[in-house]
Amino acid sequence: MKYTLAIILLAGLFCSCQNGVQQETSTLDNSFPSEMEMIQRGEYMVDVLGCADCHTPKKMGPNGPELDRSKYLMGYDSSQELPPVPENVPLGPWVLFKGDLTAAVGPWGTSFAANLTPHETGIGNWSLDQFKRAIREAKFKGLENSRPIMPPMPRHYAYLTDQDIEAVYSYLQSLEPIDNVVPPYRPPAKP
Repeated sequence: MKYTLAIILLAGLFCSCQNGVQQETSTLDNSFPSEMEMIQRGEYMVDVLGCADCHTPKKMGPNGPELDRSKYLMGYDSSQELPPVPENVPLGPWVLFKGDLTAAVGPWGTSFAANLTPHETGIGNWSLDQFKRAIREAKFKGLENSRPIMPPMPRHYAYLTDQDIEAVYSYLQSLEPIDNVVPPYRPPAKP
C-alpha cells in the first residue's frame, strides 16, 4: 500500500512536470505569431487606429458617408479634382477637408492621404524599416532625409510597439494593390 501510494504520487508529480513543460513550450510558440496571426492583428490595428478614416475615399450611403470598399486604403483618389478652397475661410483657425476626407488644407498647405495598398504607387516597394520610419519619425515615404509627413497624420502612432507596426505592415501588404498616384503635398501659398 505504501509503495502504491508512492507510485501514484510520483506519477502525479511526473505528469504535472510534463504539463509545465508543455505550457512553457506553448507560451514560447505564442511569442512568435504566424504570418496569418500578424495579418489578423494588423487588420485589427488598422481598424482601431482609424486608418481608413483618411486613407479611404467615402461615398454617400443611407446613413451618411461610408467607406468606398472598392477603393479601400488607396488614399486620395487621383482621378478627382480637388475642389477650390473658398477665399473667405481663414486657414489657421480653420482647417478644411475634402468631402471624402482624403485631402486637408490648413496653415501647413494641402496634404493628401497616401496610398497604403501594396501597389508600387503605394507602399508596395517599401521595406518594413521604411514603414517604421514613416510611422515613428513621420518621414515621407519612410526615407531618412525626406520631408515630414504633414497633418492630419497623427504623430502619436510613433508610440506603437514594433510588433504592432509590423502587424499593420503585414496586413497592408496582404491587401489588393490599387494603382493610384496620390498628388504631392502642396506648401501654403505665399502671401
